[in-house]
Amino acid sequence: MHLPRHFALIPAAGVGARMGADCPKQYLLLAGEPMLRHTVAAFLNTPLIAHTFVVVSEDDPFIDEVIGKLAGVTVLRCGGATRKDSVLNGLHSLCDLVAADDWILVHDAARPCMTPALIAKLIDAIGDNPVGGLLALPVVDTVKRVTAGRVQTVPRDDLWLAQTPQMFRYALLARALREAAQVTDEASAIEAIGFTPLLVEGHACNLKVTQPADISMAELFLSVQS
Repeated sequence: MHLPRHFALIPAAGVGARMGADCPKQYLLLAGEPMLRHTVAAFLNTPLIAHTFVVVSEDDPFIDEVIGKLAGVTVLRCGGATRKDSVLNGLHSLCDLVAADDWILVHDAARPCMTPALIAKLIDAIGDNPVGGLLALPVVDTVKRVTAGRVQTVPRDDLWLAQTPQMFRYALLARALREAAQVTDEASAIEAIGFTPLLVEGHACNLKVTQPADISMAELFLSVQS
């Protein structure tokens, strides 16, 4: 009897233009280590994860030095122009290594404060759910929309902020990404083909490093975790 396994897939082919750095943001130093090393470490320290795959661009000049021959990690040089392209290319590279019902946990390279406890929480909450799901945070602040200079308050009831990992069966995720138009996350692709992902409450520590000011906040979370 096949027991579904859990694999991490980290798309890391982006350039991080909003960061304004001399290298892609996933390679910026964070608490003395490249950001991507922190991201990968959470999955390496989670026994439920069978293996971790990192998707980078074909000509990435940094990955060998950052990841090297790290046990439990395989680099896939098949990154695309968009996140969707990178994830789908990564899935295609895994077609002979994983089963249709194995779980794929897609996680942002720029979320370096992920913890093994949060990964385990997601896996446990989803269990054998037929669709899968993702970490997310309920919106607690008042939300404003500005349209043509007019400010409106948007009801925050039932609003959530999507995080990663986003965890779906291999075959379902590959199908969703093949059929969907350009999407900003995997859950959007799953929704587009008629399925409803499960939302599992995450944590504020799982922030996405996007702007320079996010670096100090991420380092603060990492210092607390260490």
